[in-house]
Amino acid sequence: MSEQWLHIVGIGEEGLAGLLPATRAIVDAAEVIIGGDRHHDLSSAIDAERVAWPSPFDALIDVLRGYKGRRVVVLATGDPLWFSVGARIGRAIDPAQIVYHPQLSAFQLAAARMGWSIADVETLTVHGRPVEQMIAFIQPGARLLILTTGAETPAQIARFLTQRGFGTSRMTVLAAMGGDREARFDGIAQDWDHSVPAFNTLAVDCIAAPDAALLPRVPGLPDDMFQHDGTMTKQDVRAATLAKLMPMRGALLWDIGTGCGSVAVEWMRAARYARAIGIEPRADRRAMAAANALALGTPQLQLVEGHVPEALTGLVAPDAVFIGGGLSVETFDAAWAALRPLGRMVCNAVTLESEAVLIALHKAHGGQLVKLQVNRAEPIGNLTGWRPLMPVTQWSLIKR
Repeated sequence: MSEQWLHIVGIGEEGLAGLLPATRAIVDAAEVIIGGDRHHDLSSAIDAERVAWPSPFDALIDVLRGYKGRRVVVLATGDPLWFSVGARIGRAIDPAQIVYHPQLSAFQLAAARMGWSIADVETLTVHGRPVEQMIAFIQPGARLLILTTGAETPAQIARFLTQRGFGTSRMTVLAAMGGDREARFDGIAQDWDHSVPAFNTLAVDCIAAPDAALLPRVPGLPDDMFQHDGTMTKQDVRAATLAKLMPMRGALLWDIGTGCGSVAVEWMRAARYARAIGIEPRADRRAMAAANALALGTPQLQLVEGHVPEALTGLVAPDAVFIGGGLSVETFDAAWAALRPLGRMVCNAVTLESEAVLIALHKAHGGQLVKLQVNRAEPIGNLTGWRPLMPVTQWSLIKR
């Protein structure tokens, strides 16, 4: 059994006084205390070697391992395993060597201040991450608790809300919760003008205007929500495509021939922490994909320049692959070889030549082959008639 040599302790604004007696004893006995300036200030009464967060922060694991054999305490804010440093440490160091000492999290404190059931809210962090990623969670009636990046973050989020027709949403910034300096700032998104402390938690009660943009996380956003040049996976086919790709938490998609990025963006919106790599040779289309990712709340979409199959070399192995452009037997073979077990492959074809490739691949590998035909009602003079979109042949299979 591994020796538990590393203690990760959550601490709140009340400092050492807020720790359980057993946890306080661990901190009192520490030889080395690692944390940020705020954590060291809150525990200044303890006589121990003090170590600041390293720069770059990724060096933290090597720093910690260098102290193995001593009594080491890492101080974190609130719950160390809820959007905090404890999770990162636990992925790199055997959890059997770690003891976690959680404190009330900022989310729990904020929910208590707001009178919200934490089971009914979305808990998000944009701390040290692109603020745009919260956009995907703006929904009518949604309640959001957000760990922010700094004093400017609430105003940025207020702009996102207002631009999307949620300007009357109620916003509350909570700072220094549980301490003598606790502060609260209330306002409306479209009128937000508060100066707030840099270390804060934001509560948002989303209220939609009659003309608000409705952007569900279920795939099938309207085509006009994307910048595109006409060549894209259209709304109805895109919804069917994402259903076969099966977005899952933390899963990685290769979107080959990503174009404006509509499939990759909807994949990332559909599941928490889903990732996507879009492979696209044209710079103008990569620019559109990047703009769509920012506007629709998936700023971490990774875009790769190049032609397939060569551009696939060296990419992280995917959990799903969509081939919407650049289809060939060689591209399929390379993507199929890289796809993880239980990975999902979906290929769409519009031309007869691409359809012939899919039919041959289906014959060789099995899977499901379907023809998707969509007709949309459009004006014909003073009347209305059906206008067909180009039919799409779709082949899908699971790697088992």
